[in-house]
Amino acid sequence: MRPTSGVLAHASALACALASALALGGCLYGFAGGGLPPGVKTVAVLPFENLTPEPTLTRDIQDAVRDAMEGRLGLRPAGEASADAVVRGTISRYEPDLPVAYQGNANTEVQVTQRLVQITVAVEIVDQRSGRTLWERSSLTLDGNYDPGRELDGRRRAYERLVTNIVEGAQSQW
Repeated sequence: MRPTSGVLAHASALACALASALALGGCLYGFAGGGLPPGVKTVAVLPFENLTPEPTLTRDIQDAVRDAMEGRLGLRPAGEASADAVVRGTISRYEPDLPVAYQGNANTEVQVTQRLVQITVAVEIVDQRSGRTLWERSSLTLDGNYDPGRELDGRRRAYERLVTNIVEGAQSQW
């Protein structure tokens, strides 16, 4: 056997071992990060303080936020005293009937074809154990377009924007 063939065999074995290590390492690669701290497994979503004349917003927003915390963040519901985290907030403004699209001309009466509901809230997620605020927004304005006479559709769109903001905010902190 010539000396060069031993060197080639050694180089081939080394290349094979290196390729195997890279392949195995590639299988173990993963993305870590995002989400709430590992100790946060349960949540209490408190009724939002409502400074508007629309009383149904309190319950609607609490239900939407609780569903998102459980369904999209995987947290279990708990009472305020025993929860790992608490979500609380204030509803400061509600504009249910803003016209945004019109139809008509100079000879006819103008008709509103699309309306907008706007809701402004302050919201925070607090880690109960440390007392630390995990995420907060002090003035979050959410809107939802709707056809005239279908205000609840606009509200649902605004609620969805609220929970998307909360979920994305909570996930981006870590």
